Amino acid sequence: MESARVFSIFSEITKIPRESGHEEHIIKYLQNFASSRGLECKTDKAGNVVIKKPATAGMEQAPTVILQSHSDMVCEKNSGTQHDFRKDPIKVTEENGWLIAKETTLGADCGIGMAAQLAVLENKTIPHGPIEALFTTEEETGLTGAKSIEKDFLKGTILINLDSEDEGELFIGCAGGIDTTGRFRYTPRKSKNGVKFLKYGVFGATGGHSGDDIEKNRANANQILLRFLFEAYSKFPVSLCEIDGGNKRNAISREAYAIIAVDPADEDIINELFQRVVSEAQNEHFISDPQLAGKIGYAQPFETCIDDESFIRLVCSLYAMPHGVIAMSQTIPGFVETSTNLASIKMEGENTIKVATSQRSSINSAKHNAAKRVEAVLKLAGADVTHETEYPGWQPNTESKVLKITESSYRELFDNPPVVRAIHAGLECGILIDKLPHLDIISFGPTVKGAHAPGERLEIASVEKFWKLLVDVLAKLK
Repeated sequence: MESARVFSIFSEITKIPRESGHEEHIIKYLQNFASSRGLECKTDKAGNVVIKKPATAGMEQAPTVILQSHSDMVCEKNSGTQHDFRKDPIKVTEENGWLIAKETTLGADCGIGMAAQLAVLENKTIPHGPIEALFTTEEETGLTGAKSIEKDFLKGTILINLDSEDEGELFIGCAGGIDTTGRFRYTPRKSKNGVKFLKYGVFGATGGHSGDDIEKNRANANQILLRFLFEAYSKFPVSLCEIDGGNKRNAISREAYAIIAVDPADEDIINELFQRVVSEAQNEHFISDPQLAGKIGYAQPFETCIDDESFIRLVCSLYAMPHGVIAMSQTIPGFVETSTNLASIKMEGENTIKVATSQRSSINSAKHNAAKRVEAVLKLAGADVTHETEYPGWQPNTESKVLKITESSYRELFDNPPVVRAIHAGLECGILIDKLPHLDIISFGPTVKGAHAPGERLEIASVEKFWKLLVDVLAKLK
C-alpha cells in the first residue's frame, strides 16, 4: 500500500493530545519532525506552523504549493467514557475496512490531512515544486489560527486544503459562519416540600458535523428534551433544577438531560409523557438515529430550583428556536445554503444558563439573517445575546487552474470523473483567500464519517486513493 507511511504517521498523531486551544504537544511534534529532517520551520504567535521543503530536481520553477490542514481536533466522548483528551491517546480500532474510535472522536478530522502533509515532507522520491506545509490552530473553535496568519507568513500561490471528508469529491467553495450565544439569568427559589427529583436523559443520538451533516435529519438531543419539558411544564406543576445538553458549537447534540422536581402523584404520568416523546422521536429518526434512547432515574434533592418565569422563558424560546436547514441553494441542486444549529445548553455560575448556537450560509446576507432570527427568539425571551467568531465563505472558481489539474488527474488515475462541488461546512479556505486573494485553492481528502462525534471513522481504502491523487497533482503542478 503506497499510503502505508500516511497511516503510520496518523497512528503517531492519535497518541498526541491536540484539543482546540491546547495544541502545544502537537506543535512540538511538528517542530521536532521538521528539525530531525533538516527542514525549515516557522511558528507564529497563534501556534500556526509552516514547514518548508525545497523543490525536487527539475521542479525548481514550479509554483510554490501550500499544503494545509489544522492541528486541533474536536474532543467529544460518550457519557460515562473515561477519557482525558489532555493526556490520553485515542483508542483506535480497525473494523470492516475502517479505522474507528468507538467511544470518542477519532481526530481523522484533520489528523489524516496532517499525516499526508508530513508523509510528503519526508518522502525523497515524490516529484514536486517548492512546498509550504501549513498547520493551523483552533480551527474547530472559530478558525482562530487561520484568522491570525500574517500575509508574509506564506509565499505560495496554490493552496491544497486537506480537510475535506468525501473521497471522490473536489471542493471549490464553502459556507461562512457565525456563532450566536444567549444567556438567561434566573432567580433560584426554594424547592417545594414533598417533591421528587427525577432525571430525564436523552442519549444515543448519532450527532455529527453541524455543517456537513445538518441536512441528514438527525435527531438533536436538546430539541427532544425541550419537547418533553414544554409538555411537562404545560400540564404539571414541575420545576427545573438542572439542565445540560450538547457540547461543541459545530456538533449536533447527541445527549441532553434535565432534573426536575415533580409532585409524587404525577410521577408515573410524567414518566409516561417522557417515554412517549422519546418513542415519537425514535419513530421520526429511526433511520438516522437507530440508537436513540431515553433514560429516567432519581436524582439527589436540590435545595433550590429555577424560578418558574425563567423556566418557561427558557423552554418556550428554545423549543421554538429554528434548528437545521433553513434554505437550500437555488443554484446548486441538493446543496444546503443556510442552516442553524442549537448546539448546547449549559448552566454557568451566577445563576446563568448559556445557550450556544451556530449559523452557516454560502450567502453572507442570509447568514446574518439566520443569526438575527435566532437573536430575535432569544431576546423575546429576555436573554442577553452576543455574536462571535464570524468567518467568511469561499466563493467557487470554476476556472481554477488547480481544479482543472486535479480533476484531470483524478480521471486518469481512477478512470471516472470526480464530483466538483461546494460544502456547507466551514473551511479555512475562505479566511485564507480573504487574506491572500492571489491564492488558487482546492480541497480534497479521504472519506471520514461521523466527524465531531464518538464513533468517527476513517475509510482505509479511501486514504490510498487520496494519497495517490495528492502525489499525482503535486507532480503535475509545474
